[in-house]
Amino acid sequence: MNIFYVDGKYAPSSEATIPVTDLALLRGLGAFELLRTFGGNPFGLTEHLERLKTSAERIGVALRWTLDDIAAIVMETLSRNHEAESNIRIIVTGGSSSDFMTPEGNSRLIVMVTPLPSQPEWWYSQGVAVITLETDRAMTRAKSINYAQASVAVTRAREQHAVEAVYVDSTGMVREGTTSNVFMFKNSTLVTPGEGVLKGITRQMVLNLASSRYAVMIRDIPLNDFLCADEVFITGTNKGIVPVVKINETVVGDGLPGPCTRSLMDMMETHVHS
Repeated sequence: MNIFYVDGKYAPSSEATIPVTDLALLRGLGAFELLRTFGGNPFGLTEHLERLKTSAERIGVALRWTLDDIAAIVMETLSRNHEAESNIRIIVTGGSSSDFMTPEGNSRLIVMVTPLPSQPEWWYSQGVAVITLETDRAMTRAKSINYAQASVAVTRAREQHAVEAVYVDSTGMVREGTTSNVFMFKNSTLVTPGEGVLKGITRQMVLNLASSRYAVMIRDIPLNDFLCADEVFITGTNKGIVPVVKINETVVGDGLPGPCTRSLMDMMETHVHS
């Protein structure tokens, strides 16, 4: 059984609890980060903690710990678990509230270490399908625990045999997936949206790696451009780089992972294991 850190205590996952008065439960108020280990070590921990701080500030949740304190708790929680590779969830809740609405500065910290899930090999060798969904997201630059919208979107994607739903806003611009950032190649130029998205840690890594080999543009992507892309892929903590070969009913390129995407996948593999 995994050991979690909850509000100052380490406990088996079956005994890890928070009060029902916490705004995380009552209002879905809280910020979180998800990262993974490579070789048992947290990957991008500093960057994830910095983003956690930003998210907490944006949604009005008090971060009562220094980032060094949280990093130490993460490492201690990891040491109490014995997974070969792990997912690490760091959650800051809204805390208990006397009026069941207003944060009162007593947020709680949770660190959960669980086995790293494996993604199907065919995602990377054959590519995946995604759907688009027209919607405008609130507070796109904060990583909130409120995932009701994403849950509905992913369910709709699965019903259409797709692995992800990509949000298209009311102006017709492609933004991001429910748990991923979106990229496309057009004429060997890598393009990704810069506004209205959560700027993922893996996203930034891809941009850094790609800049040494390809032209890179950060700009809005109209849906028509997205559907006419030469190559498309999505990125995320647990996904890495996943080629997209079908968007709705539109086949991307020749229906196989493209050469530029495969090149970036190789670069990423080398980078994370170095």
